[in-house]
Amino acid sequence: MAKKIIGILEQREGKLKKSSFEILSLVFKLASELKLDCEAVAIGNEIENLDEISKYGVSNVTHYKNEKLELYSSSAYTGIITNHAKENDAAYLIFPDTAYGRDLAPRVSARLNAGCIIDCIKVETLDGDIKAIRPVYAGKALIEVKLNSAIKILTIRPNVLKPVIVEKPFELNITVKDVSSPDLRAKVVEIKKSDEKLDVAEADIIVSGGRGLKSPENFSLVENLAEALGGAVGASRAVVDAGWRPHSEQIGQTGKTVSPSLYVACGISGAIQHLAGMSSSKYIVAINKDKDAPIFSVADYGIAGDVFDILPALTNEIKKIKI
Repeated sequence: MAKKIIGILEQREGKLKKSSFEILSLVFKLASELKLDCEAVAIGNEIENLDEISKYGVSNVTHYKNEKLELYSSSAYTGIITNHAKENDAAYLIFPDTAYGRDLAPRVSARLNAGCIIDCIKVETLDGDIKAIRPVYAGKALIEVKLNSAIKILTIRPNVLKPVIVEKPFELNITVKDVSSPDLRAKVVEIKKSDEKLDVAEADIIVSGGRGLKSPENFSLVENLAEALGGAVGASRAVVDAGWRPHSEQIGQTGKTVSPSLYVACGISGAIQHLAGMSSSKYIVAINKDKDAPIFSVADYGIAGDVFDILPALTNEIKKIKI
């Protein structure tokens, strides 16, 4: 049996997440370069968009199915993936570096006695093997890492790799395996959304605020602009550490990495840790009264001025356009 590269997909509420398609593109690319077989594994119950997998080059997917697996179970998912890797002669397992992947990859790694590299921001082939690049020292440096284990496991930071649709999608072969008695010793029993706000990791437009807003009450300016644009609210580490905003909104090295079409930074100076989390945005607009702020070095458009004057005016103009 040929060695395989296997992409481990993540679903939420019966739908594959965006990070899963990024994993698929990477798996297809690596398999093509290393001349290995590739496939994907999805665990859950009903997953409505499995048919999209072939668009990204992977033609074989195994769907482990049981209504009790709709919500994440560390014990059940670990057992399923470990057994699948053994039965299918896995050489590489690729996970998304989400809460799901971060919890699951080390567990599978321990079961398989496999080396594990987390939070990879770039993966390349070199001399018939894989080399990963990941940040260290809070994003101040990057290191190249290779593994010597027989099975190698990597987690890929979301939004650093673009999902690439292949020119000619393959015919998809879905193998459904019913899991009769999943190991549910540890399981998620309920997922509660704090509110109906957009998740910054998934949003196409993000408006972020920093310490330049001076107080948590002034974040209403950021919220108003985000609402007018139909986007999500983000925050720098400084304001999250100060308790102004929840950690779920934090963007940067110790928060979330985002890659929206439009990123508006309001009162954010642009520390390297923050830039590491948003610099891959398609268009970046920076608003800061300090014209020498580092954020302007990555911005496509910059406004050197007071956010308290600019944000209300900008919000009003956008509302006029949308009427």
